[in-house]
Amino acid sequence: MDKKRLIQLLTWSCALLWMGIIFYLSSQPATQSEQLSTGLKDGLLAILRYLMPGIESIELGNLDFLIRKNAHFMAYFILGVLTLLALVQSEARKPANLALLICMIYAMTDEFHQLFVLGRSGQFRDVLIDAAGAVLGILLTSLVINRISRRF
Repeated sequence: MDKKRLIQLLTWSCALLWMGIIFYLSSQPATQSEQLSTGLKDGLLAILRYLMPGIESIELGNLDFLIRKNAHFMAYFILGVLTLLALVQSEARKPANLALLICMIYAMTDEFHQLFVLGRSGQFRDVLIDAAGAVLGILLTSLVINRISRRF
């Protein structure tokens, strides 16, 4: 197998693996997903308490919500980066547009999938958050690719 094919295989494998991780996390029932969010929140609060003594007095009621929505954003940021890299390596036409389309379709199907998971719901707001993460990941990756390609 030549180097180009190997790189294509690797980039597509990473993108598909990441889609699998998103699917796995979306398949968790609400109670299991909530435990993950609570664990992240507790870890974040421990770090904040260490860095900023007295933070306990600040109202952090929306922290669970922020963690969940930032997880959506970051998951699709990463998916946008990986999908764009795979498409660039495959020499697709208009790879940024195609990467965004793939990420948005995946976000919609992911939210639809959650309608069938115990205690979960599909929300249009989450599709928008996912799309925003993908857009930023694709834009930043495009900028880096363009900058690197100009140098070489």
